[in-house]
Amino acid sequence: MSESHQASRTQAQISRSAIQRLYISMRHLILRGAYKPLGVSGETMIQAMLSLKPEIYGTIADDERVELDGLLYIFQRLPKGIEQCRYIKLISREGYDHSHFEKHVPPRRKRDCYRVDEEQMFIEMTRGGSDIYDILTHLTFMYIEAEKIRRNSMDAKGRKNRSWLMLEELVNEINLGNEINREVGFTYLNTILGRTFDEIEAIYQRFEKSSEVNNLFEITYWLGRLSMDEFLTQVDREITFSPALRESLGHHIYGEKWANSIKKTLWDNQLFDKPIHIISANLHSVMNCFYARHSLAKKVKYENLEQFAEILSMSENGEMRKTVHKFALGNGMFEISDTSGTNIGVQIFDTSKLDIKNLPTELNIKKQEKDMPVIIVMDYAFGEQAYETMDELLKPYVLNGERHLMNISSINIMGKAGILEGDKGDIMIPTSHVFEGTADNYPFENELNKNHFADSGLGVYEGTMISVLGTSLQNKDILTYFLKSSWKAIGLEMEGAHYQKAIQAASKIRNNIRKDVKLRYAYYASDNPLETGSTLASGSLGLDGVKPTYLITLAMLQGCFDQ
Repeated sequence: MSESHQASRTQAQISRSAIQRLYISMRHLILRGAYKPLGVSGETMIQAMLSLKPEIYGTIADDERVELDGLLYIFQRLPKGIEQCRYIKLISREGYDHSHFEKHVPPRRKRDCYRVDEEQMFIEMTRGGSDIYDILTHLTFMYIEAEKIRRNSMDAKGRKNRSWLMLEELVNEINLGNEINREVGFTYLNTILGRTFDEIEAIYQRFEKSSEVNNLFEITYWLGRLSMDEFLTQVDREITFSPALRESLGHHIYGEKWANSIKKTLWDNQLFDKPIHIISANLHSVMNCFYARHSLAKKVKYENLEQFAEILSMSENGEMRKTVHKFALGNGMFEISDTSGTNIGVQIFDTSKLDIKNLPTELNIKKQEKDMPVIIVMDYAFGEQAYETMDELLKPYVLNGERHLMNISSINIMGKAGILEGDKGDIMIPTSHVFEGTADNYPFENELNKNHFADSGLGVYEGTMISVLGTSLQNKDILTYFLKSSWKAIGLEMEGAHYQKAIQAASKIRNNIRKDVKLRYAYYASDNPLETGSTLASGSLGLDGVKPTYLITLAMLQGCFDQ
């Protein structure tokens, strides 16, 4: 073994150890109920993060330069104004939805958050352990960057420097509703953020486009101010976990309610005994495949489904999306609004109600005399939540003391994933899922293969997928190890192993579903974390994600009907 390979492997092991320390620390803190980000426990997490240096957090380990893309990434997933809050409390669903507190829902991670007062934010955690780990990781990163801002804003004697004092004046003007000279403000941020004028101007525009987050001046000011308050006057920041959250963790409380509402809808509409196909995907691609052509025939000249999908994905075409949705609800689609707290929406399609002649030509479906399938589409789960939801969904429906097994014919998982060898928008076909940091491996027979996408014009990769503990905790050393070692991994995601754990238990141990249930897994690449500038923090796929999404959807639907 070469010295360079040995060194690389050693660094990968160091990184994996840092991830384990982070997760052990987080579980300990949840059980304890509270911690201070700059206290002993918080410092342990900070040191582990700095040792790990996750790709998504860019320059996290740089003592002076503040990581700007990483900040935008986390603030799109945290409630607006969290940078102003000294006290953050993670809670279960505890009745705050009936309160009059100011409510915030982050744009990129749907969770209910409540601004209780000027200094305190409550954040609902109903999506399982992965959701809590994810938010604690983001918060730890936020506190690391806040400390950089404080250090860059003070001189050697602990006094606030001119750039900080001028930023304070500028933020006061913003609060008064007065116009400010942004370019002058960028020069203050130049010192405080340790970035060039061009870098600050570019990221400022990206913050401005994301209306659900505060502007860069305010975020910088509040991060620095709370850090200074703790440094100068020992007014500590604190994160707490409610007793109800600590008690509910791991008990499938939300998943059970969610699954039972689906089964009740099937039962009430005489769909329970029909062949059922489950698809985990977004809540638009299957609906558009079935109804877009028919409902928009007078508005859009039909060429192909991809063209329809691109038109519908454009922000200015909201009325068209409403037209498709309304038509779907009147022609065989049932929509279940989630009230359980899982934040996973569901659509149920009774395909016997479809107008076959108005389906896309890409779908070669023939009307059957009986037993046209029922398709359940569930929105994306998050990490460990995939096990909770799928485990509960595959259980029998208990009605008046009697157990009724569902007729599950296939389970289809489509997702976004990080690719290790390829580009954004490419397709990955897993043959097994390996759960990071454990000995859990889930090989399976995938009904999809590379041949299904041979003429797509996209890169298509087949092999092992790594189900990671958190996408925001991966770095190049770990990812290169997964790619170059005998694992020969093609990508990383967060749900695959959890889904397989539930499916294998239901089919091979509990006998809740047939043993020969068909499985179809396919992912499209949302990012390449091994390429600088191609991580999740660099921005969304946009229209580049349309083609792989619909290619995978069509392949899965064709498989369901052919079956």
